[in-house]
Amino acid sequence: MKLEILYEDAYLLACVKPYGVLSQGDKGNDEDMITKIKHYLYDQEESEQAEEPYVAAIHRLDRPVGGVMVFAKTPEVAAKLSDMQQDGEIAKYYQAVITGELPDFEGEMVDYLLRDGKTNTTKVVKKGEKGAKRAELYYEVLDVMDTDDGTLSYVLIELVTGRHHQIRAQFASRGCGIWGDTKYNPKFAKTKRKYKQIGLFSSRMEFTHPITGEEIVIKKEPEGEAFEVLDLDEFE
Repeated sequence: MKLEILYEDAYLLACVKPYGVLSQGDKGNDEDMITKIKHYLYDQEESEQAEEPYVAAIHRLDRPVGGVMVFAKTPEVAAKLSDMQQDGEIAKYYQAVITGELPDFEGEMVDYLLRDGKTNTTKVVKKGEKGAKRAELYYEVLDVMDTDDGTLSYVLIELVTGRHHQIRAQFASRGCGIWGDTKYNPKFAKTKRKYKQIGLFSSRMEFTHPITGEEIVIKKEPEGEAFEVLDLDEFE
């Protein structure tokens, strides 16, 4: 896997996480972004005695999700970016292909989500349920298409909170699951095909550089099987 770098300086790096790749390593031996970036940075060092580079993911993308990710190169920058994220100072935009049609062409979704660690899933529950966390996002429907497989909607999403499987769970709870999502979308749950990618892509991030103060905008047009069914040219 060759890194597609969108932005880099001495403090941070932004690149595209391909579908099917882990954001960071787990107990297995599958390829992950942290390890890949460390190898890339190590190769940039001229000295053979270079220490292992520091790399920290500021946020995560689910394995079947692709798109923009930002990584810190120092602990200090990691701490600053993490604080900015907690304070809502990093804007994150996603594009999605969902099955079905939402009742409104734009709006806000506010739910309370409860994570089940045993099944690694998240569900929408009532406010006040023990362990539930508030989840919020804004959406705008860009297009609706009738296809041989039913109605598909192309949606722009601004993620306000960053809960576990938030976008996937919130849209699925409204009967409009993400295309290809075998975990949350009933239309794909019983398929024999294994989907390594779903119709969800991190397409844009905006924030003030924690060191230089520069306004940073990192973007990437969505790609992948789900987006191939849509005519994106009119939105470029």
